[in-house]
Amino acid sequence: MRYLLWLLLLFAAAVALTTAAHNPAYVLLVYPPYRIELSLTLFIVLLLLVFVFGHALLRLIFATMQLPGYVRKFRLERAQAKARKLLNEALNAFFEGHYAAAEKASARAMELGDTSALHPIIAARSAHELHEYEKRDAYLSASEGKTIGDSTMRLMAATKFMLDQRDPHAALHALRELRESGIKGHPGALLLELKAQQQAGNWDEVLNVLDHLEKRKSIDVTVASQLRQQAWLEKIRQQENLDDLTACLKNIPDDFKRRNKIAAAAARALAQHGGCSLAQQLLSDSLNAQWDSELVALYGNCLPEDGQPSGMIAQIEQAEKWLNQHRDDAGLLLALGKLCLHQKLWGKAQNYLEASVSIAPSRAAFTALGQLAEQLGKADEAFKHYQQAMKADDK
Repeated sequence: MRYLLWLLLLFAAAVALTTAAHNPAYVLLVYPPYRIELSLTLFIVLLLLVFVFGHALLRLIFATMQLPGYVRKFRLERAQAKARKLLNEALNAFFEGHYAAAEKASARAMELGDTSALHPIIAARSAHELHEYEKRDAYLSASEGKTIGDSTMRLMAATKFMLDQRDPHAALHALRELRESGIKGHPGALLLELKAQQQAGNWDEVLNVLDHLEKRKSIDVTVASQLRQQAWLEKIRQQENLDDLTACLKNIPDDFKRRNKIAAAAARALAQHGGCSLAQQLLSDSLNAQWDSELVALYGNCLPEDGQPSGMIAQIEQAEKWLNQHRDDAGLLLALGKLCLHQKLWGKAQNYLEASVSIAPSRAAFTALGQLAEQLGKADEAFKHYQQAMKADDK
């Protein structure tokens, strides 16, 4: 069909050309004193040629005027292509651990005029890994004044740098600046804040950040539990008197309070501040919930503050109830031996302590046997037990 149309068009052009060639009309152009006479056909042909050449000339002039813009666009596209290539090189080098190459590639991209904040951030992180902190800070400054997303990258990178240098207060300042910029609840920022609060020893804030992370499901449950336990342990160690320690223990959830490490730390702290009765109750609750041989050994160190024999006897009775279920527990036998020693039940104390060292020799048990021998006036035997205690300690 298309060929047929072209054929008809050629026939029409031939007819038009033949007709025009035999047309007797002419065109007269007068410009005194000049006079030009042209055939109509030639005039039309010349008019068409003028139109074609005029159109071409206008296009040429227009293209010439736009040439600087085309050149700028071409150079920009070429620079962007180079920058993209350098970005790929920088990222590959950074994640491969070639930090010097990564920094060089990013710095080159910045020289080419690439305004992406990725390049100064990559260069800064590479310089940080190379311990070139002045260059790192200069690269970070180059990323300022960008978009909110770029500012987030800069502040989070700065936070990581400060944490690596063990400067939690500077890290927290950067995170505060990030929150003030409108970025709140960012999981990555919360994880960095968690580490910063740990380094700063702000254990209440650690617990608070853990709550936010768990609500957003941004931290593993097991890891969160371990960090929460660490926070409570540190809070227990920070208390300087019995009242503050008691208030702290009231805030600890029951499932954490019964954990062996927390119960042991709390019992030692209570005994240190004169709260042995509280330590005794705490250890009893923890042991009833979950048995632990090392924890029960502390039970023998918890003596009633008033020194009443009834309190000591109640402790011994409780420990002997546990003994019915844990007959071969060296820690429990040691605790019973200590309690009987304090109660001056020499025979029972000796039996329990000797049973403890027969199962698992320990410095504490041999020391208690030495104290018992001293009470009985057996100096040589006491000296022998103290020597065994030193050997057990060496092991």
